[in-house]
Amino acid sequence: MSKAYFINKVLATTVVGSYPVVKAGGLKSLFDPLHSAVETAVADQIGAGIDIISDGQVRGDMIGAFAGKLPGVKGQEVIGKIQPAASAITVADTKYTISKFPKVKGIITGPSTLAHGLHISTPMYRNKEELALDLSAALVVEARSLEAAGVTLIQIDEPILSTGIADLAIGKQAVEQIASAVRVPTCMHVCGNIGNVIDEILKYNVNVFDFEFSKNQANVDIISRRDLTGKMLGYGCVDSSSEEIETVPEIRKRIEKAVEYFDPKILLIDPDCGLRMRSREAAYWKLKNMCEAAKEVRLAL
Repeated sequence: MSKAYFINKVLATTVVGSYPVVKAGGLKSLFDPLHSAVETAVADQIGAGIDIISDGQVRGDMIGAFAGKLPGVKGQEVIGKIQPAASAITVADTKYTISKFPKVKGIITGPSTLAHGLHISTPMYRNKEELALDLSAALVVEARSLEAAGVTLIQIDEPILSTGIADLAIGKQAVEQIASAVRVPTCMHVCGNIGNVIDEILKYNVNVFDFEFSKNQANVDIISRRDLTGKMLGYGCVDSSSEEIETVPEIRKRIEKAVEYFDPKILLIDPDCGLRMRSREAAYWKLKNMCEAAKEVRLAL
């Protein structure tokens, strides 16, 4: 199977990554107050029927969780030259997840998104572009650690790319520095309306592009006019921004629309974005209904 088609299942389901943080009490939580939240996120994703799960990204927001561990960053301030973290940032939670389920996605916040989430307080960097390239060099170490841990896929989250704020050429260089450093397939997640940036983004050398389609219906038309040869498409078909739980028929309709436009073999079915801000109940049922809808469409094929 080529790197692009790394899961042998039509309309396989996955998550964009984050899950609500469900803390538990007890003795165990004294040593690691968030481990129970990882356990809950993993168990819920497995229970919902997801094919490629994540560790739930429960240890912080996408900027702080990574930047807070990198030498050269203090709080939101860049105070010196960026260096790789002293030890792997996400690997312990990822290893736990792999111990519970065979197919796990490792997740890294993208260099451009990190650079734009930080404030430069050192003459070491003249601009966000220089910062992004050093961040990507530091994150290569994390990507290789995730690969060594046994992940199925590494996702690089670059929501900033749809906004027009980030330099897309530098963004490409930074993402590809990470993607080319590993042998496992790589995915890039970009949410929002991608109309203004899609032609540049599709030049990025990753195996999967993941976009939101339920909240951004226009993206279907935009992508369907582009050549995706050899790439897979993460198809966001559940609204992550709302507590409202879509029904199985509603989600099924969205997936059927995807199948009209794209070869089902290249589609990965997931929510638009992370589910961290949702209640546990909403997050679980959104995933459960999404898996059921994907299954129905798969059977109809």
